[in-house]
Amino acid sequence: MGQENKTQTWVREFILLGLSSDWKMQVFLFVLVLTMYLVTLVGNVLILLLIRLHSRLQNPMYFFLSVLSFVDLCYSNSFAPQMLAHLLSARKSIPFYSCVLQLYISLGLGGSEFFLLGAMAYDRYVAVCHPLHYTVIMHGQLCLGLAAGCLVVGFTNSLMETIITFRLPLCHSVINHFACETLAVLRLACVDVSFNKVMVAISGFLVIMLPCFLVLFSYVRIVAAILNIRSAQGRSKAFGTCASHLTVVCMCFGATIFTYLGPQSASSEEEEKMVALFYALVAPMLNPMIYSLRNKEVMAALQKVLEKF
Repeated sequence: MGQENKTQTWVREFILLGLSSDWKMQVFLFVLVLTMYLVTLVGNVLILLLIRLHSRLQNPMYFFLSVLSFVDLCYSNSFAPQMLAHLLSARKSIPFYSCVLQLYISLGLGGSEFFLLGAMAYDRYVAVCHPLHYTVIMHGQLCLGLAAGCLVVGFTNSLMETIITFRLPLCHSVINHFACETLAVLRLACVDVSFNKVMVAISGFLVIMLPCFLVLFSYVRIVAAILNIRSAQGRSKAFGTCASHLTVVCMCFGATIFTYLGPQSASSEEEEKMVALFYALVAPMLNPMIYSLRNKEVMAALQKVLEKF
């Protein structure tokens, strides 16, 4: 135990292996990541501005969308700047406490986003199944409470998982990842991590599957309500209000369930990096596109802004 504590105290920084050791590939990845990062910033900031400036977008659906865009912005910023710096650096290091902070923030934002998607599914359920009472049920205080609750639950879960991860004695300081991530850090431990893996599984169930069940329940009720609509135009309009959210749900939940709850294999470390990259950069980049291109109100608001310029 003394040796384990000594080893744990010795770790002052971690070395990240990143996505590739080939210089040409790193330059290509730098250009790719920078492009995706800039598109993410522009897209999500534009969504926030449109919702803030246009009165037609001042309703619960767009309130939750603005919170989602804010979370996506913060999530990308917790990874992308460091990744860009490391892609052009020979030595990819991160201080111990910066690694702890990155893991805490990324887990907190990721967990918050899952619960937020669940709250957005409930919003769509109320809009489709109880349209006459929508504004009464989804009042401002409830929306603020749901958004705050999502953040509190996400960061509370992240705090517990971060603490039990970094309390382990570590024998190595080289992380086979482009960022500090729970499963990658657990592989550095000197001791058996069965307890931690069980806790990660429980955390994954609570943070991923509970919102997923809420989404499934909401959409079962939504589909049943849509099928009862007699006119084809009415069914199309009702489904159109949910299509963007359902696309984002499938994309985000699918990637994370594959990473944390899927079967482990010999190539799981590389697969985890690819899925983490998708969730850190691709999903936040695509979310504004999905919500804007499939939403007539957002496109109309964007057109008005462009006409002013």
